Order: sequence, then C-alpha cells, then structure tokens
Amino acid sequence: MHTQSSILPTPREPEKRSPIPRQSLGAAVVERLREKILNGELREGEQLRQDAIATEFQISRIPVREALTHLAAEGLVTLVANRGAVVSALSPEEIMELFETRAVLECYMLRCAIPELSKEDFARAEGILRDYEESLEKDSEMESWGRWNWSFHSALYAPANRPKMLSLVKTLNVNCDRYTRLHLVVTRNQHRAGKAHRELLDACKTKDPEIASAALWKHITEAGAYLKEFLKRHREQHQHA
Repeated sequence: MHTQSSILPTPREPEKRSPIPRQSLGAAVVERLREKILNGELREGEQLRQDAIATEFQISRIPVREALTHLAAEGLVTLVANRGAVVSALSPEEIMELFETRAVLECYMLRCAIPELSKEDFARAEGILRDYEESLEKDSEMESWGRWNWSFHSALYAPANRPKMLSLVKTLNVNCDRYTRLHLVVTRNQHRAGKAHRELLDACKTKDPEIASAALWKHITEAGAYLKEFLKRHREQHQHA
C-alpha cells in the first residue's frame, strides 16, 4: 500500500525569474513618480512625457503608461487629449472640497471604529504618533511625513472594518499629502501637526463617538481651510515673482 507521502509529487525547484517582474516594475515607477509629485520635484501643470520617463528609468514605455494611468486614478495626474499626462493642478476651492470629503468619510469611519477600539489599538496609535512626531523634527524624513500621517489615522479607522471606504480615504489622503507637505515645509509648522494629532488621540480615548468625531472634523476642516488660504497666497507670490 502506498503511503500518502510516497504518492505526493516531488517538489520542483523554483524557476529562476528575472530580477524585477514587469508588475513590480510598474509599481516601482508609480512609487517614484508619486514621490516626485508629492515632494514638488514635478510641479503642477508639468507635462509628463512617456519617452523621457522611460529613458530616465531605463525601461520601456509600457510600465510608464501603466503608471500614469494608475496615478490618474489617484488624482495626482490628469490625462489630457493631445498633451498626454500632466501633473494635476487643483484650485484652492478643490483642495478645500477634498478636505471636506475626507472629513465626512473619516468622521463616519471613526464613529464606527470608536466602540471597537481596544487598548492595543490605542497603544499602536500612540507608538505611531511618537515616531511621527520624531520624524517631523527631521527635514531629511520629509518623504515619510505623509506615510506616518496615514499610518496614524488608519490605525484609528481600521477597527471600523470598512476596507473599501478605507481604501478610498487613503487615496484622498495621498491627494492632500503634497499640499500638506508643501505647507509644512514653507511654514515650518511641524509642531502644530504633532499637537493636533495628540489632541485627536486624547479625544478618541474618551470612547465617546461624538467627542472623537467632533475633534476629527475640526482637525481636518481647519487644516483644509488653512491650506486653501496658504495656497492662494503661495501661488500669488509665485505669479508676481
């Protein structure tokens, strides 16, 4: 009688693959281009030429085209007839609307999450916030600020168990990130960013959905209003420069 192990096929040696599969290559291009947009290296309204990007990254145009389509879905790039892809330029009013949309969705998610938040969730959010505050002290970590911000917020929303909504809110946060970062860099207002998140965490610890969502609404809409005015001034100065 055959034992089960004797009739199982012998495991094959894994096939050798190319160092970077095309899928990963596309994701890498998305990440690199996203970072260039978020840190202002690629400016609003700037044309993104596929052949130039392909040459810069030493790759074919196919993953570049895929990356631009992906970034267009995120709202960071606009695909324009006869011009190809350009870096999206949002008006101050559109930026305010983005923040208002964030406030509506995130406050709803937080209300759902509050009853589910455990001591472990609060400890995790606390740890992320500490690292975020340390990161804000270092200009060299500017690229990480948006990621830390999202890590902190999503730690509070995850217990709501709304994965589709969380994914949508993440995209909105990415859209807001470059403006928030520009504002932090120009105003050197990092301390306020840390303080606002500390106040939000304290409000969540009350375990009262009304108190927590009111604090979050204030946090997001005030940031949006401040950013709207800041960008108006910033763009006017650049036009007159």
